[in-house]
Amino acid sequence: MTPSRPLYLHEEILLLAFRNKKGTLAAEETKFQHALGGAILAELLLQGRAGVEEERRKKFVALRNRRPLGEPVLDEALTKLRDAKRRASLKTWVMRFAGMKRLRHRVARQLCRRGILRADEDKVLLIFTRKIYPELDPRPERALVERLRAAIFADTGDVDARTAILVSLADKTGLLKLAFDRKDLKARKARIASLAAGEAVGQAAKAATDAAQAAILVAVIAP
Repeated sequence: MTPSRPLYLHEEILLLAFRNKKGTLAAEETKFQHALGGAILAELLLQGRAGVEEERRKKFVALRNRRPLGEPVLDEALTKLRDAKRRASLKTWVMRFAGMKRLRHRVARQLCRRGILRADEDKVLLIFTRKIYPELDPRPERALVERLRAAIFADTGDVDARTAILVSLADKTGLLKLAFDRKDLKARKARIASLAAGEAVGQAAKAATDAAQAAILVAVIAP
């Protein structure tokens, strides 16, 4: 087990997407992948490794700091950004990060090393073997859901950038419906929209919120 540290955005997205006891994906595969891609880009922006440059009403991702973060998935994404021959848009980078090899399993294994998930295998149709990741320690996910609950179902109080971004990503990609009742979410539609638009966070986090919105656009139109 690795030393305790706050979860990264892509790790939190994965916890929301998995069935706790079965350790299988409860979210739609395509949307989940793009939620991960958006979370990775948003994390690089929040960590000051990337920034957004606007030119002729188009937003491009730019490298700001090459120093590794010490987390394999984020460092690979940082390398991709560093080695890119030309600038690309938010949506393009979301798609590139979403397409990283064995992304879901790599994030899951990181959570296994932290003692939150457990790596296992089961059979599909008694023939095919697949990797599953049942929950070992439910406390991080419970804390995550309570954080989201406090942000969504209250109208007062500050909302940190990470939570606002998670709401944004989890809403349109269907992950919120895995944690909360659909009717309750519908009643809080305006609040969710304001969080997704970055109205509850400072300008410093607005670029990361824009990255989350880019991920949503890609996920919604993806086949």
